Amino acid sequence: MSFQRKLQLATDFYQLSMGNVYYLDNKKDQIAVFDLFIRKNPCDGGYTIAAGLEQIIEYIEQLHFDDQDIALLKKNHPEFDENYLKYLRNFSFSGEIYAVPEGTIVFPNEPIIRVKAPLIQAQLIETTMLTIINHQSLIATKASRIVDAADGGTVLEFGLRRAHGSEAGLYGARAAIIGGCAGTSNVESEYLIEIPSKGTMSHSLVQSYDSELEAFRNYAKYNPNNLILLVDTYDTLNSGVPNAIKIFQELREKNQLGDTYGIRLDSGDLAYLSKTARKMLDQAGFADAIISASSDLDEYIIRDLKLQGATIDSWGVGTKMITSYDCPALGAVYKLSQIEEKGQVKPKIKISNDVIKITNPGYKKVVRFYDRNSHMALADLILLDDEKIDEKEPLEIFDPICTWKRKVLTNFYAKELLIPIFVNGKKVYQSPNIKEIQNYVKHQKQFIGEEYRRALNPHIYHVDLSEKLWNLKQQLIHQER
Repeated sequence: MSFQRKLQLATDFYQLSMGNVYYLDNKKDQIAVFDLFIRKNPCDGGYTIAAGLEQIIEYIEQLHFDDQDIALLKKNHPEFDENYLKYLRNFSFSGEIYAVPEGTIVFPNEPIIRVKAPLIQAQLIETTMLTIINHQSLIATKASRIVDAADGGTVLEFGLRRAHGSEAGLYGARAAIIGGCAGTSNVESEYLIEIPSKGTMSHSLVQSYDSELEAFRNYAKYNPNNLILLVDTYDTLNSGVPNAIKIFQELREKNQLGDTYGIRLDSGDLAYLSKTARKMLDQAGFADAIISASSDLDEYIIRDLKLQGATIDSWGVGTKMITSYDCPALGAVYKLSQIEEKGQVKPKIKISNDVIKITNPGYKKVVRFYDRNSHMALADLILLDDEKIDEKEPLEIFDPICTWKRKVLTNFYAKELLIPIFVNGKKVYQSPNIKEIQNYVKHQKQFIGEEYRRALNPHIYHVDLSEKLWNLKQQLIHQER
């Protein structure tokens, strides 16, 4: 039998099971508020890039259950009430969704997405939203860290063969572009991000000819404008680089050498090989030849290679980017923070012995404070939606755990991070294109201090609670004890 994905069923069973309870217990129309947020930055880093909003919008707009879906649920889950199944058959999202714009730099505990909708609707969309945000935000952040390590060098995403499936490869490629990659090898991504895919050759092409020189010559014949020759199939410095130089010389003599040409190193001591190859290319008159490198790269290896003086212009990063190899899961969560019962608005809190798992109650917003002179980000504040910030007055903020740690902000301005995406079930937001999102990330990084963006032991960016929200949280904690 053929297998065709049904995104409306791409959810955890307990979402549908809870929906059945909500329906039968007359809770389906209660208005609930849920927050989607992270508890910890990936890769022991200092920040996270929010990605995946465009796919969430598409999911919400297309979410419905057809006759085939209802028949399947009825057959496999007889506990589902007939009227509940009818409700699902006529399902459409009617609530509101606020979110940070895609590409926003975010930090732990602050809402990335805020949903306010009838309880069944808000509950049902949890799993798919989390899987989209968790995956794409993770890869976008990993890509951003790698791009930072390359420090101006070109970074290409080459991970499709090592991704956790072709769909993860596709959306991972999208996220990598958001994080700052210049391109991806994934051809399917051309439909999604409208950026031509990039790549060179593999060792099998070289091996398929009787000699390395013959392989290079034929590749050059059919790829004059993408002439990056893989030089480490046999002997990088004694065979690969000399043969590449020979091809470049032949083409130059015929006036056929394109603007983009060079070599790729895929194994060995990349620092030593790149420096030696650079000398060989320069001495032969090919100072503008590109040296590209691959071979299980990540931000730490790239940083170390640059410290060793590696002369690498372009970095092809695969496995360790597309899987976020050292941090394979982001762990964003989706928690109920408010519910309306019989006309009464009730803030909700989850309490735990693990402090990091205690949630922030209420219908909230997030503001980011910037210095008026330098425009550098100073701190973020989570506050209840009806609270106002007076930018003309000094503002004292405090650590929500270590409350004695306080700071007074002056000469600042505030920017709200959450913006409307859906209102009354209708989309009110126009998604930017991929380059606009990538540029938005680059712009923001200029105003987030380097101490928060360094790869190792970053400074912790302050995300505080307003006094009103902090008091509400404490009140609920004591109330539930």
